[in-house]
Amino acid sequence: MFAPGGFDASLDKWEGLGVYAKIRLLDHLPRDFSCIVFDRRETGQSGGRVERLSWEAYVRQGVGLLDHLGIDRAHLIGGCMGCCPVAAMARRHPDRVMSMVQYWPVGGAGFRLNGHRRFAVHLAHVDQHGLQGVVDLALSTTDGFGKDPRPGPWAPVLRRDPEFRERFLAQKVEHYKLTVASIPRTLLDRDSVPGFEPEDMMQLSIPTLIIPGRDTAHAMSAAWFLEECSPAATLWDIPVPEQTAETVPPRVMEFLHAAR
Repeated sequence: MFAPGGFDASLDKWEGLGVYAKIRLLDHLPRDFSCIVFDRRETGQSGGRVERLSWEAYVRQGVGLLDHLGIDRAHLIGGCMGCCPVAAMARRHPDRVMSMVQYWPVGGAGFRLNGHRRFAVHLAHVDQHGLQGVVDLALSTTDGFGKDPRPGPWAPVLRRDPEFRERFLAQKVEHYKLTVASIPRTLLDRDSVPGFEPEDMMQLSIPTLIIPGRDTAHAMSAAWFLEECSPAATLWDIPVPEQTAETVPPRVMEFLHAAR
């Protein structure tokens, strides 16, 4: 389960964030399935390293977790920005993916613009205060990159890992700025769902259930684009107000059982 929450995708978001607190998937899925929930790298209690963040890096984390647990194949569930590594993992490792549930896939011009803005805000803070200023701010705040982009995407690791802080401060600030500047260009490169090329996804026949959101970060066009690129996809066009604990979990459970 690739968690929702944008760049703040910790496992608790499945139960405490927005619509996910409303639909309560984890009250239902464990009745019939083993659920693997985790903090995405650079969030929660996960570690991280300063490098160009990519969808492939998130895929490596998910595959590494399956390998560690001795699991060959799994259903993948993505929420929000978690939909992107789900699609990327299916493209990269189709033999390990039984099905995909894509809940509120991110995308649209608003998502791209806001993502680029966050990295620009962080770079401006680095220009003004340097790497020590980034560390000082990270230690004095608790918000993730989505709410306060100034301390950057590595803020959670800076807060809890003294050795990482030392490595962070020891790097060349100009090299760090180049790394950060490259991320939005490769990670947020389009006005639709990032993480895969349409031609690659069109070659897959993995059962997929897509449930759309409808706001500036989860454009309806993103869900339709994902459906267009997925030959074995079903888009369940249920209005957002009707997405509840009474409607969504039974539909997801029905899909997962049929995709076994």
